Amino acid sequence: MITRFRFGILALVWLVTANHNDAGPTSVDARRAESTITKMSGHTNRLAHEKSPYLLQHAHNPVDWYPWGEEAFAKARRENKPIFLSVGYSTCHWCHVMAHESFESEEVAAIMNREFVNIKVDREERPDVDRVYMTFVQATTGGGGWPMSVWLTPDLKPFVGGTYFPPEERYGQQAFKKVLERIATAWKEDHDKIVEQGSKIVGALRESQSAAPGEGKIDGSVADAAYRQIDRSYDPKEGGFGNAPKFPRPVTLSFLTRFYARDPKTDTGKHALDMALFTLRKMAAGGMHDHVGGGFHRYSVDRYWHVPHFEKMLYDQAQLAVAYLDAFQITKDKQYESVARDILDYVARDMTSKEGGFFSAEDADSPVVGVDDPGHKKTAEGAFHIWTQKEIDGALGEAAEIFDFHYGVQAHGNAPEGSDPHDEFRGKNILIERHTIAETARHFKKSEAEIAKVLAQSRQKLFAIRAQRPRPHLDDKIIAAWNGLMISAFARAAQVLDDSRYLEVATRAANFLRSDLYDSSGKILYRNYRGSRSGVEGFADDYAFVVQGLLDLYEASFNVEWLKFATELQATQDRLFVDEKNGGYFSTSGKDASVFLRMKDDNDGAEPAASSIAALNLLRLSQMYDDPKMAERAKKTIDAFATILLQFPSGMPQMLVAVENSLGKPRQIVIAGKKDSSETKALLKEVHRHFLPNTIVILADANEGQKYLGERNEAVRAMSLVEGKPAVYVCENFTCKAPVTDLKQLSDLLKL
Repeated sequence: MITRFRFGILALVWLVTANHNDAGPTSVDARRAESTITKMSGHTNRLAHEKSPYLLQHAHNPVDWYPWGEEAFAKARRENKPIFLSVGYSTCHWCHVMAHESFESEEVAAIMNREFVNIKVDREERPDVDRVYMTFVQATTGGGGWPMSVWLTPDLKPFVGGTYFPPEERYGQQAFKKVLERIATAWKEDHDKIVEQGSKIVGALRESQSAAPGEGKIDGSVADAAYRQIDRSYDPKEGGFGNAPKFPRPVTLSFLTRFYARDPKTDTGKHALDMALFTLRKMAAGGMHDHVGGGFHRYSVDRYWHVPHFEKMLYDQAQLAVAYLDAFQITKDKQYESVARDILDYVARDMTSKEGGFFSAEDADSPVVGVDDPGHKKTAEGAFHIWTQKEIDGALGEAAEIFDFHYGVQAHGNAPEGSDPHDEFRGKNILIERHTIAETARHFKKSEAEIAKVLAQSRQKLFAIRAQRPRPHLDDKIIAAWNGLMISAFARAAQVLDDSRYLEVATRAANFLRSDLYDSSGKILYRNYRGSRSGVEGFADDYAFVVQGLLDLYEASFNVEWLKFATELQATQDRLFVDEKNGGYFSTSGKDASVFLRMKDDNDGAEPAASSIAALNLLRLSQMYDDPKMAERAKKTIDAFATILLQFPSGMPQMLVAVENSLGKPRQIVIAGKKDSSETKALLKEVHRHFLPNTIVILADANEGQKYLGERNEAVRAMSLVEGKPAVYVCENFTCKAPVTDLKQLSDLLKL
């Protein structure tokens, strides 16, 4: 939750934004529009030299764009011009719309170039810049979204902000040209007042971020309070939380499954699991799930999970894969395994670079096939993914009847009333599992196996046909943080599904991060890569998510090098980002003076907060090394967010996972045996059958790994085979029960 504050002094803010309703992509009422990103012949600006796909999309605008940096700042100071800052990302639908309507316009560009120094920022490359100015926009307008539009003084202090502005006045929103002209006039006529206001705004923003942690005891009751808050927002008919638009929010699902595991026999524990599982099933059946190509779209515009915003983000794939793996581990129900594999196979096939790193996103928009547009310049949301019944029936022949029944295909299209206000999907079908395989089998009087085979073959045919269509734009930059999340997903899948292919994918990605996004001499992780490493150093979430990925990879492979790398990165994260005074981690290192505010993420949203993941990383490392200092740092990190955890705990469900770990009795499972022996593998397979949050798994291999851990953890040093057989030691704080060598005994022990 971002602290919201209002500034009585902001006369200019209301002058520009009083009639401005946020119509960015996060707004459910946002008017969808067609977007075309075309090169403006004869124009090339400084963005042509950048790596970011988003900046490169604007390299041929007539706007004289600058990247974020001293060249632009110096020009603004020299010419005493305000800065227009435009922030977005390459797969953002409304960013495309504003680009087409305004930034490709010679008339609009002339005003921008005359009156302002214009800066473009990719929020995925520079989340620090985005976070600071989004805080300002949300605080002064009550809303936010992308594209974000902010006007700054030459010394980078914000004084007006908004999101998407239309080219003409529309629905109470002011025309972008008029906004530009009014701000330019105000700058000339009220320059001193605006500069003074900018300074006061920065002061207020700094004050909002410098509060000491709240008072109050963080105990198990905060998890109970979060459960009640989540339960109140739960949709028992369709799954998910809140009304449309519905987002997957895997951090909430992660909390619910662990809340269940704390005490599986209670009514609240059972209901927590039911909420998570029902939501996962409804999402998997809906149109937000790509039934043909795999993976999940960003969110559903309706409460039924039917009509998605078709963008696909890597961080969603990673976290949802883990959520489905957790569900499979708890229930042993193959439907969850199937969805997890579907996500992972999509990422391995379509979102993985030849070097092993994972790409960032696929766009919602793609070229429209079948219109009089040989250059494929006309694009529409979902064009790559949607079907007419005629297309499906022509492709599938006799199997079409079964397929149409199962996936809700209709001649007139199947978008629910109210979910397609601009008729973009008229006559088109978004595939949804209208019926279960059992229901379809009963309807056609066939076996479930027969139906499953027909549907699988049909999906393969449609996949081949769809592959001939022009694909959505791929944002092929490789972001360290999101790669960390994806490494976790593949490593967990290798354990839970006992599939070495997934371990291979995770290992390749980790090797790529180490070789191409890490400077071993300075022990610095970098944010992103495209063709080569960018100059942007990593942020707190890059370190936290990669450390988590490496810890998961160690537990999947028992290659101690990944544990060493994770420990090295944790030390750098502590050095660069920790708040020694109040606890927790700042999202930035403070090295870049152009970012005037060091903030801490205090919301587990589409991505978890860096501090939430870091707290759990520290707890895991403290158990591996038997290091109380790491546990103390984890506790201080948790305590730094006492205010929100005590007032609105469901806003930080991932931090609550760390709270549960810190309050409970974490278990260590040490397997003594050679990694490649069949007996060791059998014991490991039994461990992986069980859902065991708050548990670390270590291999005592009588080799390099055990030697390394034994130097730091005396208990590990002494663990060995029992009567020549691989054995499992189940411990709490390294007080261990008698080792077992028998699978049945192990299973019984893990259920306690």
